[in-house]
Amino acid sequence: MILYCDTSALVKRYVNEAGTDIVDAAWEPASVIATSVVAYAESMAAFHRRQREGYLTQKNLRLICDKFKNDYRQFVLVPADHHLHQSIDHLLKHHPLRGFDAIHLASALIFNSDDKETVVFACFDASLNNAAKKEGLRTLPDRGRTL
Repeated sequence: MILYCDTSALVKRYVNEAGTDIVDAAWEPASVIATSVVAYAESMAAFHRRQREGYLTQKNLRLICDKFKNDYRQFVLVPADHHLHQSIDHLLKHHPLRGFDAIHLASALIFNSDDKETVVFACFDASLNNAAKKEGLRTLPDRGRTL
């Protein structure tokens, strides 16, 4: 299984919050963890925001950032390129997506075009998950389905 994580799912891997257990359960059996290159900036910003808001100590922030950076080197990263832009144009004609959501969905769809392995789109935004389902992706969380 290819686990494509948008930023909402990635952050749950490093910060214990609602949904962390769902991401962890899907992470372990995945043969590939994939995401967009934009997830680096989004995730690091989310970690630093949590520290500023008092949810993380400076020490915990440093540990989380180090672990994320180490894992990030192992992810399969989807670049923002012309091919991705064409997919984004198509998606925005059919779904009311925000900018980074369109990037993540278009990125995940690149993997879904190769029928060799199941792609699971991990995201904790209901409207983005709805668009992903309409585009034929299996989503996480998905009530009633197990991995």
